[in-house]
Amino acid sequence: MKSDIEIAREAHMIPVTEIAAGLGLDHDDLDAFGRYKAKIHLDVLDRLRDRPDGKLVLCTAITPTPAGEGKTTTNVGLSMGLSKMGKKAVCTLREPSLGPCFGIKGGAAGGGYAQVIPMEDINLHFTGDLHAISTAHNLCAAVLDNHLFQGNELGVDPANVSWPRVVDLNDRALRQITIGQGGEGVERRTRYDITVASEVMAILCLATDIDDLKARLERIVLGPTLSGGSVTAKDIKVSGSMAVLLKDALMPNLVQTLENTPAIIHGGPFANIAHGCNSVQATRMALKLGEYCITEAGFGADLGAEKFFDIKCRYAGLVPDCVVLVATIRALKMHGGVPFAELKKENLPALSAGLENLEKHLENMQLFGPPVVVAINRFPDDTDAEVALLRERVGAMGANVVLSDVWALGGEGGIELAEEVVRLCEGKPKPPFRFLYDLESPLTAKIEAVATRIYGADGVDYTEPAKAAIERFTERGYGRLPVCMAKTQASLTDDKTKVGRPRDWRLTVREVRLSAGAGMIVPVCGQMMTMPGLPKHPAAEQIDLVDGHIEGLF
Repeated sequence: MKSDIEIAREAHMIPVTEIAAGLGLDHDDLDAFGRYKAKIHLDVLDRLRDRPDGKLVLCTAITPTPAGEGKTTTNVGLSMGLSKMGKKAVCTLREPSLGPCFGIKGGAAGGGYAQVIPMEDINLHFTGDLHAISTAHNLCAAVLDNHLFQGNELGVDPANVSWPRVVDLNDRALRQITIGQGGEGVERRTRYDITVASEVMAILCLATDIDDLKARLERIVLGPTLSGGSVTAKDIKVSGSMAVLLKDALMPNLVQTLENTPAIIHGGPFANIAHGCNSVQATRMALKLGEYCITEAGFGADLGAEKFFDIKCRYAGLVPDCVVLVATIRALKMHGGVPFAELKKENLPALSAGLENLEKHLENMQLFGPPVVVAINRFPDDTDAEVALLRERVGAMGANVVLSDVWALGGEGGIELAEEVVRLCEGKPKPPFRFLYDLESPLTAKIEAVATRIYGADGVDYTEPAKAAIERFTERGYGRLPVCMAKTQASLTDDKTKVGRPRDWRLTVREVRLSAGAGMIVPVCGQMMTMPGLPKHPAAEQIDLVDGHIEGLF
């Protein structure tokens, strides 16, 4: 069996200008990065503003397990399947972070015969967007600390500065640090987050144009003043420089799939610590350039999909036409208590128990209105009896199950799923799209709506610092913002060890942060960290450059 990287290296890539031409774009619409990558100019959206949007399809998934679900693979394979049906489809994905690539998760470009390419470039430095975000974020931190060192004219409270620094690597040693030691600045405690958790990342992904980007950067709150006010990026006169660093990063990136269909990859927030969706610009571009935009939201539907609906769709005015909920029978058996080593054996009782996780995610998606199809990534060891049980349980909830074989067959293996997506998108009138909560509701009501209705908690407990932060942010006029929950991706709860569909539990909100520029409140739940750590044996140990080829990255 060939590895993902062997399959990718054997692929026949065509110049990105040919991919662009298929979308109606020419050389003047692109900034090329070599032969196979390009940025699309933002004025394309202005030119196409009167063109009707295509259909918007969201790929999401059950709660992740070590067995894998294949959300990105399904996204890519579905777009290729639609193309084989004669539909003009564009898949839109997030940019991978170097943290997981060199940590434990590996790359994020799909798998098998449903990949985006050039996969090594995409998984490494790509077009430099994450570096631009890191630099803009850290410039703001450096100017703020220089302001403190140069006399602190604005009266910033050094002990309570909330703006951290970021790096696009998993480095737990930087979770808590002391800076300014030895007289090199104002000594204070701070932290590093991973770049994908940066508010600048969220801003880039939610900005509707360059003016909106600049306005959001200006609104970033860096911390309180000693007199009880707040200091912003605009106050320290750094938002303009940040915008300069981000002007090219705001343009979406165009690449291709293994079958030479278009893929737009842009932005990379994680859904466990951020809002987990590719950029608004990328999604809008795909909707104007294609008949179908296949997008994704990170991790399980309790995280990425909820934030896609309540944050991204709300701010961008998007209305999804269909949801694809991705699972594997192997992963469902893990949710039913089966050890990884025994997943190839038929186990109907374990599958039945694990199906409760899928049923909860399906129930959650149905709360928002769009029709849902359950896509099962096939494995050779899936039995007919297991598939029959799955169809019965999902059918009882009003959705269809489609078996997808895009990993092994590419677009050909996604035609059945593509046909069901077309049926759902172009068929009978759909229920109206709705949000989970109203922005006028108190922050605690929004948090509790997500916790109880989406996660299945009995209620929410707040630490004293979290209560104080909610009260403070409400008093300062931020109570109408949506909430972006930071929670483990490994469970519906805030405890990563609880799989399946846990009952009789309460969510703990440990901390509440403000992302005023992005326009969201971030409740940090349980033991969730915004700087991941490395495993005992990180993937970096296996990666090497051999005879000019990268080995061990996938």
